[in-house]
Amino acid sequence: MDVRKIVLLVGALVVAAVTAVMARSLFNTGGTPAVAASAPQPSGPQVLVATRALPVGTILQQDSFRYQPWPKELIQEAYYVQGEQTPPQPGTVVRYNIAAGQPIPQGALVKPGDRGFLAAALGPGMRAVTVPVDAKSGVGGFVFPGDRIDLVLTQAVEGRDGGPALKTAETFVRNIRVLATDQRTEAQTKDGKTEVTTFSTVTLEATPRIAEKIALAQSLGQLSLSLRSIADNNAELERAIAAGEVTVGDGKDPKAERQMLLAVASRPIDSDTTFVTGGDVSRFARRTVPGMAPSAAPAAPAAGAPAAPVPGFSSGPVVRVARGNVVVEVPVGGR
Repeated sequence: MDVRKIVLLVGALVVAAVTAVMARSLFNTGGTPAVAASAPQPSGPQVLVATRALPVGTILQQDSFRYQPWPKELIQEAYYVQGEQTPPQPGTVVRYNIAAGQPIPQGALVKPGDRGFLAAALGPGMRAVTVPVDAKSGVGGFVFPGDRIDLVLTQAVEGRDGGPALKTAETFVRNIRVLATDQRTEAQTKDGKTEVTTFSTVTLEATPRIAEKIALAQSLGQLSLSLRSIADNNAELERAIAAGEVTVGDGKDPKAERQMLLAVASRPIDSDTTFVTGGDVSRFARRTVPGMAPSAAPAAPAAGAPAAPVPGFSSGPVVRVARGNVVVEVPVGGR
């Protein structure tokens, strides 16, 4: 056989042997994590832990906590241990901040009926205010503690000289958290399912200024609840960032930034109110503000000054009358 061919054959065999050794070493190294991953999980008593961050004032829901194994030597008497303590019921309020994955201490919760329960449910600087509702204004009973709602004020503004009233509806506050319905801080359940029931009062969480607005609105007209979608919180946060109301940090402290954004997304809002009038619903209803009483009519403009518009001073057509340098608008009535 040719010597050259023998040398090439021997070289190929050496390369194949080296490749096989390297592949075997690589496979053995890659298998080590699999062995570690399949190691038995630490066993211990089942302890109740938070499934997510629970700040002060959070109303617990069924998915706010779960049981998980915990090292026996690290268990404290204040923890909820499965089979030893009764777990908290939905509607219980968090009194101290609890981080995600942290065992829930019994002293960090306030149960409904306990002294100071409602005060614990309120966020810092917030107030509780109660408004009366019925089946129609209360969304048919589909509002539960922990939900967020908008408040709509419906009223009729009387016109001048017994004229037709102006019907209006205005959303004057948004993103209000519901604390309780008929003194209940948790949803009623039957056979494990949430039971929809009507209620006559709703207790809301508001800032001091918004609480004053809600109290005054009850004397102006009828209040109605408007249930918000869960996704609206993110939309409200994006709006606040776009409007410059919120300054996003540099990302050096993600935890603090996340808490700040969460607080902004959950704050009640009383700006950028929206409204409609009867004219927006029916072409036969009024669209302008009621005419003012004669005593409230503005004074004539000074000589040489243009006539100032008087919105709503008349519900019909007007004629401009010029007397020298003075121009006034005189209502002439109309259909």
